[in-house]
Amino acid sequence: MKKNKLYIAAAIAALSLIGCDDFLDTESYTKAVTISFPKTDGDVEMMLTGCYAIMNQNMNGKTEEVPFFIFDIASDDRLGGGSTSNRGAQSADRLIKRDNIWMQETWRYRYSGIFRANTILHYADRVEWSSIENKNKLLGQAYFLRAFYYLNLAQLFGEVPLVLDINPQNLPKSPASELYAQIASDLATAIELLPATKYSNEGGCTHASKWAAEALMARVFLFYTGYYNKSDLPTAEGSSITKQQVISWLEDCINNSGHALLPDQRSLWPYTYENTAKNYKYMDGVSARWATDNNEEVVFALGFGNYSASDAYCNRMIEWYDLRKTSKAEQCFPFVPEGYSNGPVNRGLWDDWANDPDYAGDYRREGSICDRKVEMPDYQGDASKEVEASFLFAKKYAGTGAIAPDGSIYTSYSVFFGGENHNHKGLTQNIIFIRFADVLLMHSELTETPDGMNKVRARAKLPALNYSLENIIKERRYELCFEAVRWNDLRRWHRVDEIMKSQVGQEIGNRKYTDKYTDFSGDLSFMTRYQITGGFLMIPEAQIILSNGVLLQNKGWDEGEGDWSKLPYSTL
Repeated sequence: MKKNKLYIAAAIAALSLIGCDDFLDTESYTKAVTISFPKTDGDVEMMLTGCYAIMNQNMNGKTEEVPFFIFDIASDDRLGGGSTSNRGAQSADRLIKRDNIWMQETWRYRYSGIFRANTILHYADRVEWSSIENKNKLLGQAYFLRAFYYLNLAQLFGEVPLVLDINPQNLPKSPASELYAQIASDLATAIELLPATKYSNEGGCTHASKWAAEALMARVFLFYTGYYNKSDLPTAEGSSITKQQVISWLEDCINNSGHALLPDQRSLWPYTYENTAKNYKYMDGVSARWATDNNEEVVFALGFGNYSASDAYCNRMIEWYDLRKTSKAEQCFPFVPEGYSNGPVNRGLWDDWANDPDYAGDYRREGSICDRKVEMPDYQGDASKEVEASFLFAKKYAGTGAIAPDGSIYTSYSVFFGGENHNHKGLTQNIIFIRFADVLLMHSELTETPDGMNKVRARAKLPALNYSLENIIKERRYELCFEAVRWNDLRRWHRVDEIMKSQVGQEIGNRKYTDKYTDFSGDLSFMTRYQITGGFLMIPEAQIILSNGVLLQNKGWDEGEGDWSKLPYSTL
């Protein structure tokens, strides 16, 4: 689990070397790389580090804009929560506008990552490669990252400019079909170039692999064909990728990657760390122990570090999810780092899970969700600020403490791995983008067979089920809750309307008052907003202005539309 400080230092060096590369800001493009850089494999590796580091930068800028956070909060299984000042979470939950600069940081960082990938690919022919194998491995990662960043943009905004050149350009939106065609071609190239090296603990999971590219291709195929009602996925070359091709890639990942399910799903989450679990009452009688951030189930993840000179590379997103007022750590152990209480769990998920006979005895329910009133009855929270409080807390991405040798409580378990005992810098848990359970579930869905689904259920000690889309929908909801896949699943299944109603009428705490959740923001319900916007967010106003009208705003986000001030809780 130990985090590499040198890796983080290299990331900072790469950032300063490559320079400021904001999309459309034509004055900020650096020309330094065009003189003599890159020349060697090492130069390209440094550039790739900067390309990966964009995700860390985004995570620690406007955290409420991070794609993972947006997709997680937007689903039916979390509410916005926080306080009346946490506008980003509530905006994502309700498809309303936080302010005119909302999503500016994510737009900037994602296009910055694309620019860096484009730069690597543009200068690849002049690099003196040490071997063809190393060349393929490094370029394969650049193709993967460009596809990954474009997928984020396409799922957030719908249609965006497609930039494949390093020269400044002022481009209009490209149709979704062109965006997904480029994403598909980049991933197909990455699959071809990246080596078929089996997973190992030494290699880790924070760099793109052939297996990650195969799994991401399946996710792209399912979303594009589902949301846009298509049968195949187009490519930039004018051909298409079929369902059977995607199935064959998933089967390659399943059979040859070395990835596998952990024996117990709870071992993925830090609350099972041994110096935490032995004092966490829920873990009494549970043998599962934390498998560390790098384990065989994780196919692709974002890593964080213990670079103690700054908290710029810790996982600040978890802080947004963490409980408020945790100064009496013994009352809420092990979830002791103080945060902003965003993303309370929708009680509909808790109740649906308990009442479904196909999930009787499923340990994942209490392994994923903390009932605050049962697990921490003495913890009072912060009733003066919390809104949309359901008193259910998601455990997967939650700041986690541990017991010190003297019996006192460390704010962060990461202190045992070279981290700091700090509620910011101690947040080093990786964010998992793809794990093997998802690979198995996607394979079941595409093949319409139960094998992969039932392997996931068997791990949860549940009996096998026959294949049906309804069973897949339920299994994905419970296995992958709070992992930022549910929202885009609902969109591609065209189930947003019927499913999102589960939030309405749920009893919640709004500061000191008992209330019920409403999906109205001003005069418009959530579903009306969804039908207008298609579930896509506003393009940052600064980009619209900077383009001199070339870039057009998405539907439903013009001046006065989707205003946060119309939120029912905005005046509390």
